[in-house]
Formats: sequence, structure tokens, C-alpha cells
Amino acid sequence: MKILTVSSFKGGTAKTSVSLNIGAVLAKVHKKKVLLIDFDSQANLTAGLGFDPDEHDSLAPVLQGTKSIEDVILKTHLKNLFLVPADTWLERIEVSGNLASDRYSHERLGKVLKNQTFDYVIIDTPPSLCWLTESAFIASNYCLVSATPEFYSIKGMQRLSAFMKQISERHPLTVAGVALSFWNSRGKNNSSFLEIINDTFPGKVLSYKIRKDVSVSEASILGKPVIESAPASRASEDYKKLTKELLSKM
Repeated sequence: MKILTVSSFKGGTAKTSVSLNIGAVLAKVHKKKVLLIDFDSQANLTAGLGFDPDEHDSLAPVLQGTKSIEDVILKTHLKNLFLVPADTWLERIEVSGNLASDRYSHERLGKVLKNQTFDYVIIDTPPSLCWLTESAFIASNYCLVSATPEFYSIKGMQRLSAFMKQISERHPLTVAGVALSFWNSRGKNNSSFLEIINDTFPGKVLSYKIRKDVSVSEASILGKPVIESAPASRASEDYKKLTKELLSKM
């Protein structure tokens, strides 16, 4: 089982779309058994798969020890694709219940996932360097950095890189790649942005990039991955190519 955390240091980098659509491609195209974990209290991944976050439990009671992970895993409409949803309880979970007094609480997620039988687990984290993100990194083998070709997205990667290096000194963590979304091949600052990314994550920018495509936001409204809602779209094509490249890095 390979565990991949998808992360960024700011919102608006298509991190959740990347998590959802890579998971869907792995399940539908590559026939892998995939667990998506929504580890962000905003619950966009949960909503993006058509579930109401207010109607289901998240990992919060699992990490508190009152439920098992099997109790909160949901089947999605896509064969081989499963989801652990998010809710608002995740936001301050580390300072509540028995987690507040556990100095090793950030290691609980890894223990929860240890005996699962999925081919891939993909964790969608909050766009911040918080307890949830640290817990996801510690539980993971790999990390995929999500970014867009704009200044604040690229600037935040330097802090994300430093945070990841600190964790990797204690727990093995490999950067599988940097995925760029909202890509415009004619962008006048593309070369400058790529240079900065390569300075921060040398050789990690994935060759295939997700181009701007309204079908991605339309898919979210429908509660489906884009390979189902718009299988002939360029975004669907891009996610298939990106996923194949990512597999080769893992």
C-alpha cells in the first residue's frame, strides 16, 4: 500500500481537484483499490464526490479512539474508489479529547492506516502547515505538491519544503512531484515560475500539467470526477497523463 499526501501552502491551487481526479483515474483506468481521505475541515473533497459533510463522520472519532476507520469509510459511485469524508470537527481535533494530552498524537493516523488493504491512499490536507498536515506527512510514503503558476502559490512552496524536510528527518517522506494546475502554455512568466519551483524542489516538476478547463469546476458541482462528467475534455486527458507519470515516480 502506498500513501500519498497532496499538499500546498495556500488555497486555490486545485489541490482538492488533483486529489480527487488522480484517485478516480487510479480506480477507473488503472483498476486500483483507492481510499481518498478528506483531511481538510472545509470538506471540499467530500462535497466534490457528492456527499454532504454534515451527514457523515470524519476521521475525528477514529483518531479519538471511539470508532474504527471501517466505520467511516464510504463507498463512492465509482468502483474501487472509497472515501473517508471530512467535517468541521477536524479543525481543532488535536486540542480536544485524549489527543490534547498525547505528545505523539500526530502519529495516530499512520497507525490507523497501517493494516488497510488499499493499493493507494490519497490524503487531501488543509492549505496550511498545521497538525493535520503534519499527521498526513508522517503517515505517508510520498507527497505530491500542488501549485499554480502565480506568485503567492510559488512563494509558499519554500516554507512547505522546509516543513517537509523537518518531518523527513524523523519519518521517511519522498516528494513524488509537483503538479501544476490552471496551466497556460503561453503564459509569459512560465519560465520564471518553473525556475523558482526547480530551485525549491529540484527536478520534481511533473511534465504533464493540468490546463485551464471549465469542465473541472462543472464536475465538482455534479459531485463527480472529470473523467466521468466530461471524459472527452482536455482536463480528463491531462489527469490521465499526470497520473501515469506520477505512478512512474512512485
